[in-house]
Amino acid sequence: MPISKLAHFSVRTTSLDASRRFYTEILGFKEGYRPAFKFPGIWLYRGGDEADFGVVHIIGIDKNDPKGLQEYLGDKDESSLHGSAAVDHLAFLATDLKDMRQRLHAAQLEFRERTVPDLGLHQVFVEDPSGVTIELNFPAAEALALENRNV
Repeated sequence: MPISKLAHFSVRTTSLDASRRFYTEILGFKEGYRPAFKFPGIWLYRGGDEADFGVVHIIGIDKNDPKGLQEYLGDKDESSLHGSAAVDHLAFLATDLKDMRQRLHAAQLEFRERTVPDLGLHQVFVEDPSGVTIELNFPAAEALALENRNV
């Protein structure tokens, strides 16, 4: 099975500072490294999980410049971002990108791919039947090897 474990969950918010305080001061997570995405956010760690890229990713919404977030993760109506609908996506660590692409094509599922700046991760985003976004994180080296072989 190419899925190895749950990597993180992401929450989309219009109140980045309140989310930061809640997850750090109340729950005890530590703010840590986050790649230079073109939208605001915070990556939170338990400690010792730095190699796994954190546990909770807070996605900030910049109302004055929403383009970076829209291009990377897509747009969501702000009125839907309450309760469980604020959970933006679930992410899993995975291997065998070639096999996953074949499965997705065979199932005729639309998906999109991105490589994370600075982390060596290649992401595949797909929606489950309920519309929940699933992010699959593969080693970027797998994507590069497939690209070099035109697979």
